Amino acid sequence: MSRPAPAATPLHDAVCIVTGGGSGIGRALCLLLASEGAKVVVVGRTEAKVHAVQAEVRGAGGVAVARVVDVADQRATRVMVEEVLRELGRIDVLVNNAGHSSPHRRLLSTTPDEIRGVFDSNIMGAIFCTQAVVPSMRAAGKGTIVNVSSVSAEEPGILGGMAYSAAKAAVTNFTRFLNQELRNTGVRASVVFPGEVDTPILDQRPTPPAPEARATMITPEDVAEAITFILRMPARATVSELVIRPTMVRSVEPELEKD
Repeated sequence: MSRPAPAATPLHDAVCIVTGGGSGIGRALCLLLASEGAKVVVVGRTEAKVHAVQAEVRGAGGVAVARVVDVADQRATRVMVEEVLRELGRIDVLVNNAGHSSPHRRLLSTTPDEIRGVFDSNIMGAIFCTQAVVPSMRAAGKGTIVNVSSVSAEEPGILGGMAYSAAKAAVTNFTRFLNQELRNTGVRASVVFPGEVDTPILDQRPTPPAPEARATMITPEDVAEAITFILRMPARATVSELVIRPTMVRSVEPELEKD
């Protein structure tokens, strides 16, 4: 029995690239966008994860393409975007969600390799993917870019970590720059600032949060809903910045003791 076509939504038939799509916020966003009729390009470094999400989307009757890409590799991102344009005809949405923090959070304990890795995934990847999609968006006179930052960008601290806070601050300013350079082209950019989210990235903290602590956090699905709200807005409107936080404020001091 064939599945019924999704009801028409503002995202119906939109081609959406989601980086970091294999888990956490990216996975939740891919599933939500596909449920609204979007064609989702699931991008990530781990083949098993992106193909698993692709299978989830297709199993629910959606359209998904999986691409194994390290977004910090500029050439690889350009090739990926060229393939998407050939196969799907256009790119309506880019969500730069890929990113990670470092095992060490403090200035003197964070290693050079950790710093480079955090900047590569969080800001260099966002820049390279955006460079790759903007020409086709400008030619079409429309497109939406959403960059996932963090409340650590505005409120840096040991919990987020030195490298992560700095990299996410760069993501924020990069988004603000985009809206200056791309003004009046029809291409809009937004930045989302999630607070604590219960995702696998928490396992990289010096002391991972306990289950009862995770229960107070926002979920990947919450952040996916916030991003999708931005994408549903009509082309005449831009949600330039959006913050989403847990309602409950918890003490995190015990998690900062080890590093």
